[in-house]
Amino acid sequence: MKKLAIVLAAIVMMVGNPQDMRAQGKYGADSAQCLMYLSYYREYFKQKSYDDATRNWRKAYELCPPNCNQQMLADGASLMRKLISKNAKNPIYREALVDSLMTLHNQRIQYFPNTKSFATAVNNKGTDVINYIKDNDQRAYALYNEVIEINKEKTTPNVLLFCLNTAISLYKVGLIDEEEVINTYERNSAYLDAVTPKNDIEAEEISKTKNDMEQLFAASQVASCDKLIELYTPRFNENPEDADLAAKILRSMSKAEDCTDNDLFLKAATTNYKNNPSAASAYFLYRLNSNSGNVAAAIKYMEEAIAYENDNVNEDAEYYCELAAFCYKSGRSASALDYVRKCVAADKNNVVSGRAYLLAGTIWANTKCTGNEIQTRAKFWVAVDYMIKARKADSSLADEAAKQIAQFSQYFPQTAEAFMYDVQDGQTYEVNCGDLHDVTVVRTQK
Repeated sequence: MKKLAIVLAAIVMMVGNPQDMRAQGKYGADSAQCLMYLSYYREYFKQKSYDDATRNWRKAYELCPPNCNQQMLADGASLMRKLISKNAKNPIYREALVDSLMTLHNQRIQYFPNTKSFATAVNNKGTDVINYIKDNDQRAYALYNEVIEINKEKTTPNVLLFCLNTAISLYKVGLIDEEEVINTYERNSAYLDAVTPKNDIEAEEISKTKNDMEQLFAASQVASCDKLIELYTPRFNENPEDADLAAKILRSMSKAEDCTDNDLFLKAATTNYKNNPSAASAYFLYRLNSNSGNVAAAIKYMEEAIAYENDNVNEDAEYYCELAAFCYKSGRSASALDYVRKCVAADKNNVVSGRAYLLAGTIWANTKCTGNEIQTRAKFWVAVDYMIKARKADSSLADEAAKQIAQFSQYFPQTAEAFMYDVQDGQTYEVNCGDLHDVTVVRTQK
């Protein structure tokens, strides 16, 4: 009786709607039969009578054009999944069912590209590849790439991850080369980066997938630094202003071990900065150039980083302090002291002034001065001046400053020596040591 009721309901639906009758042209040569079996299987499907639904669906699929009804293809995919699970121990039939499932996905993608659910439909194909194509990496990889090329940044994160994993597996058995694996990683990473999460759950999923992809890529050891340099150098030389290529080089080389201290990485970072200037990218270039010994370039990029407006009131002061230390290590003591002064002026909350003063004292103490006994020792008066300022600016530096003051004070001239050069305690004294100049007060050992 239940089946009879379903049949009668289908006939009523088919015959009783004049609008459906007028639209029968899209339902193929035997539109009446097509509509009837569409109605049959849908009723069984709604009641979860899947065996009966499958029999009637097969008939509808046989009679109806594939572009007549998107729901027929979507429901067919659901029925195929149930049959695949049911026939898990029959590998030949199971394989045929998987082929049918992929065909349904392809038809839905082909005939219904302009629907709201299109991206979801494409991702469903990728998910089914993950679930059902486990013993054929070449086929799975090709299908993953089809999904990704269509959906791009709309691709489900899991599909991007499995695609990379499959690429690595194919590389390990010699079926694809390092370059293809690297390109797959770059492409998939770029699509993940392009996603704007809709909520915290999606943001967490994307973050986890990024981390998993990075670990997979690193663990594969596909991209050695030497290989990346060999791969990307000719490309970069051909297109040195290509922002996308530069970003790709930076991403890949950042993940490889010890691969940021080379000329290609520096050039790519410079191109990236030209196309995407920011305080962060300028500072990044400062670090790269400072590590490479490019002093003038390092100073230039740090000054550009400082020039950008930012919300962190202490950032400029911290940058100036770091730049002062770099200049001192690079043999530019006068520039270092200039940046110390700029650091103190920018340090609105007195966060780094103590360290800056400590550095200034160290610079003066280690400066070579020429002249008589007073002229060569006067630098220690200046050094002590800065150590006192350091102690006042930052109490956590008190012990270090006191230690340095005690050490430098040992080099103060004796009172008799000072007298011989017509200087005395408390007298203002101008110190000149090459490019360094300061004003201090005479102090002698008592």
